[in-house]
Amino acid sequence: MKKKIAILGSTGSIGKSTLEVIRKDKNNFDIVFLSANNNYKKLISQAREFKVKNVFIKNRKYFSVVKKSLKNTNTKVFSGKASISKIISKKIDYTMSAIVGLAGLQPTIDFIKVSRSIAIANKEAIICGWEILSKLIKKYNTKLLPVDSEHFSIKELTKNVSNDEIEEIIITASGGPFLNTPAKKLKNVKVKEALNHPNWNMGKKISIDSANLMNKVFEVIEACKIFNFDKAKYRIMIHPQSYVHSIIKYKNGLIKMVLYDTDMKIPISNTLYGSQKNILKIKKIDSKTLNKLSFHEVNLKKFPSVKLIKKCLSSGVLAPTIMNASNEVLVNQFLAKKIGFLDIVLTINKIFKDKDFKKYAKKKPASIEDIIICDNWARLKTRSMCVR
Repeated sequence: MKKKIAILGSTGSIGKSTLEVIRKDKNNFDIVFLSANNNYKKLISQAREFKVKNVFIKNRKYFSVVKKSLKNTNTKVFSGKASISKIISKKIDYTMSAIVGLAGLQPTIDFIKVSRSIAIANKEAIICGWEILSKLIKKYNTKLLPVDSEHFSIKELTKNVSNDEIEEIIITASGGPFLNTPAKKLKNVKVKEALNHPNWNMGKKISIDSANLMNKVFEVIEACKIFNFDKAKYRIMIHPQSYVHSIIKYKNGLIKMVLYDTDMKIPISNTLYGSQKNILKIKKIDSKTLNKLSFHEVNLKKFPSVKLIKKCLSSGVLAPTIMNASNEVLVNQFLAKKIGFLDIVLTINKIFKDKDFKKYAKKKPASIEDIIICDNWARLKTRSMCVR
């Protein structure tokens, strides 16, 4: 029987990679739902190729053109406040949640209710909405499948392992473009330099987060939400080659790690199939590569963002939401050349000291509205701090 699949954010990087995996094995999958925000042309193309039953275009101004383009197919087109429970009447096997940002939280909630398993590649949904998501995952008996390579690796390495067996959980970081730059020179970093990642050509936001290790700060917080291990057991280590994504140190003296190429189709394929089937043609890691693997401690003077982890996790349920929102604003300010590179972390620290911070951070969200209110406060407060 074909697996029934939904992909939220099918025109983005993760969504397209998921379809690449499925494309090689179309006979075993039935795509019942795809969604996109603005990229209606790609959505139409995907719907036709995979004979998709339902598509959702968030931006209503493209609804009529999508509907017209698919009128001679069996694809139904939705937009606006369409009820997912009416579109998806029976439980489906797998949903890939890959919508970027806080906008992905509500769709993730909707599909937890109608999916047997949900693969989450949206960090904001977990960082900001875990208290809501975790209750629904339990209520609807939905299996959570982390897709980000670090969390996918931790899950692989800790199957049937208790907290008492683990000494340390290490999440690796490439070190970004400033790995070998003296800390004193970071004050005058140019935007172009911060975007120049040595390993990958990524989007601007993630490139800046990688340059100051804020991406790893959020990954540790995300891991603390997903896994039931002591928060104090997590730490970050520099691994420039990026083949090892997580390392587990056990109390019995063993150290385990998983090595694989930096191709998101690997964790995606494994969440789709488990480990039983391999349809991917992946570049093999040879002995020359293995001989060059190296690991270093994080220089906290160069990467002070790492100190934010403990502060954030001890400051309240919505502290990660505040930090995420503030960081997004600050990255945009840096890209617009309105603040310096080091001002990103310095300003986040100021947010933590604001007189209204605790009022928002300590609140336990009962709904998405509570999270959005907190997110909006953080953005407004951060912008006000950037005015010179």
